[in-house]
Amino acid sequence: MTTVEHRPAARPTSANTTRALLSAGVAAGPVYLVTALAQALTRPGFDPARTDVSLLAVGPNGWIQIANFVVTGLLVIACAVGLKSKLVATFGAGLIAAGVFVADPAGTAISWHGALHVGTAGIGFLAFTAACLARKSGYSRGTGIAFLAGFAGVATGSASPVVVAGFWVAVALAFAWLAVTAVQTKRTIND
Repeated sequence: MTTVEHRPAARPTSANTTRALLSAGVAAGPVYLVTALAQALTRPGFDPARTDVSLLAVGPNGWIQIANFVVTGLLVIACAVGLKSKLVATFGAGLIAAGVFVADPAGTAISWHGALHVGTAGIGFLAFTAACLARKSGYSRGTGIAFLAGFAGVATGSASPVVVAGFWVAVALAFAWLAVTAVQTKRTIND
């Protein structure tokens, strides 16, 4: 009679967990950008060349952009855990708060939730900029400066196509930086 040896199921290693967390950072950009662009291009009356993406959270289908902010923020925070970066986690928290505190409709007086939308997102954006500038590479620093410039332009309230397009580009660069940083970090993990 043969006996079968029973072994406990393999538990995920810390390295595997960290890799999974970093993968969330790779997914964050595509999730955010595809969802935002799909809305911007299909929402009646929304002009992606002149209207801030935060305004997608206003109106009957606003829940889609609210969910986009929250899901993307959670993905960024997961990546931040893998990166061990409080600054990147603050960026993720700012995205979540931007979803919770909806922007005011264009042309209206600023409300308490509109002020919190701008303020919390701004804190997250500044933390992201600091995370980029803290790294030594020119790519990281350039991304941080471009992101800060894009945010500063949009924060003025300008509806100039150059300013709005600049912010879309800055956001895409930011998520590309997060993905590249996550992939580079994954490569350094030993089992």
